[in-house]
Amino acid sequence: MRRALTLAALTVLIALALLWWTGAFAQIGYWAANQQRGFQNSIATALRATRAGETGAVVALLSACFAYGVVHAAGPGHGKVLIGGYGMAKAVPMMRLALIALASSMGQAVTAVALVYAGVTILDLGREAMVGVTEAIMAPVSYGAIGLVGLWLAWRGVKQVRPATHHHHHDDTVCPSCGHAHGPTAAQMDEAQTLREVLILIASIAIRPCTGALFVLIITWQMGIAEIGIAGVFAMAFGTALITIAVGVGAGALRSGVLAGFVNAPRAAALAAMIQITAGSFVAVLATGLLFRAL
Repeated sequence: MRRALTLAALTVLIALALLWWTGAFAQIGYWAANQQRGFQNSIATALRATRAGETGAVVALLSACFAYGVVHAAGPGHGKVLIGGYGMAKAVPMMRLALIALASSMGQAVTAVALVYAGVTILDLGREAMVGVTEAIMAPVSYGAIGLVGLWLAWRGVKQVRPATHHHHHDDTVCPSCGHAHGPTAAQMDEAQTLREVLILIASIAIRPCTGALFVLIITWQMGIAEIGIAGVFAMAFGTALITIAVGVGAGALRSGVLAGFVNAPRAAALAAMIQITAGSFVAVLATGLLFRAL
């Protein structure tokens, strides 16, 4: 079983390397961009039909929004990079990774709704102004935060490689004098750290909403069908989450496959640390590139 997992992981790594070398990833990005434009036209048509009260128009709109979210996520994106890098860098349970990816996509929808309705009701901003805010401010902040998370993942890997100078074990659960705990246990500290990691991951992705979501929200607000627009944005987020979850779970499975052949080996811990350093560095470099392009 371990040999099969290792072979599968190596096959995936070779396939990814070939895709990168042949430029297939760029072609996927072009395809996704063309598909997005097609679904934007479908969304616009469904919006006009919804406003006219045509039968089935709302279902068509939600379906088009969902499909837009899928193809949008299939192209280059910061969410997949971070979730995939996190899944590759750390031994995260698959269900937790899936929930993080889902919460990140839903967070982007919430940010889009908050931005649009704060903009149109309080600041009286139009579509171009809000897209400008997203691209000029929120996108760089998101990329910067993701880059820092990548550096943090890499640093955690470096600390695991460095040998510990000494180990000191003691029971920190209760005080021997009074029988009560005077501080958090090691398990509680790990749990708090995991929660903090999750919140940082979600926030760094959710802070930048999709411009397609902004378009849908503004148009439906102007048409007087705001609630349908909000539903469409969450349908879009579910489509995005579908791809992001797949990337995260796939990265976690790839990590398990790579390490499967080294279970109980003397260098297993060092290999796991090197994977974390590599994944964290990849996230940091890619996010930095996106940051410089956005500035």
